[in-house]
Amino acid sequence: MATATAAPLAQVKTRHAPGRSLKRVNPLIYLVLIIVGVASLIPFLWMVLTSVKDYGDVVSLKFWPWPPLGNSAPRFDNFAEAIRLIGVDRDTGLPMFFRHVLNTALVTAIVIASSVTTSVLAAYAFAQLDFPAKNVLFILVLATFMIPEELILVPRAVMMNKNYLNWYNTMPAMVAPFLVNAFGIFLIRQFFLQIPRDLYDAARIDGAGHMRYLTTIMIPLARPAILTLALLEFIWTWNEFRWIQLVTSSSNMRTVSVGLVGFLHTEGGAQTQLAMAVAVMVVLPVVVLYFFTQRYFTEGITTTGLKG
Repeated sequence: MATATAAPLAQVKTRHAPGRSLKRVNPLIYLVLIIVGVASLIPFLWMVLTSVKDYGDVVSLKFWPWPPLGNSAPRFDNFAEAIRLIGVDRDTGLPMFFRHVLNTALVTAIVIASSVTTSVLAAYAFAQLDFPAKNVLFILVLATFMIPEELILVPRAVMMNKNYLNWYNTMPAMVAPFLVNAFGIFLIRQFFLQIPRDLYDAARIDGAGHMRYLTTIMIPLARPAILTLALLEFIWTWNEFRWIQLVTSSSNMRTVSVGLVGFLHTEGGAQTQLAMAVAVMVVLPVVVLYFFTQRYFTEGITTTGLKG
């Protein structure tokens, strides 16, 4: 009888042991996450603080040179000085930095509009339509996403020169590789697959065609995923450096990332506080956009799922 009673007790202890172990581990996990989060924020905080420091405070490595720890005053004029040193656009007479911002905004807008449109249309086809070799085509689309960019960077650049497309130093060359996004097609397709098929059947009975069903039902339901893709495209395109530098040589066609690197090689860029001022102005739109759209970003990531 004692043996029969001891066995269930042992099972109970064994069953609950992992739970207690998990509770002991949770605080450690939170501590690690906090440390990683703080470590990730330190470079950004250093950049922001350095952008409003005096050159002497930068050289002396003072982390907080302002009251109450120091006597220096914030140098917000570093931003204006950095913009002045970047130069002036001869065509418009405006600071070249504003020309770079305009170029970046235009490239980003074109890429977002094209990528979101093509991703939605292709994702709808792969999720809702039945046609020959659909799965094979989808695998080929994903394969293009898995190819390292370094392997196709040079062939793309060669196609842009005057012997082929003659797009060097033009807007088409800057946006062409990013107009279609295989990851965007995959992301939107995963969301479309979660929408009940009954909605499609009911819409067809009511006489709705594919475009009407897509625009009135699918797209509104997929808004979190679409906004997530648009946000990712904004971040990727706004920060794009390597391709823009490769297909442009004129300062009038450069974007903010390429302009920042160019500024670092000038006399003004040698002053760390001015370089950080330009860096803050470059990343500020991305930070502001993410701050106001992080709810949609999180919702889009968590609701797309991995349904095959």
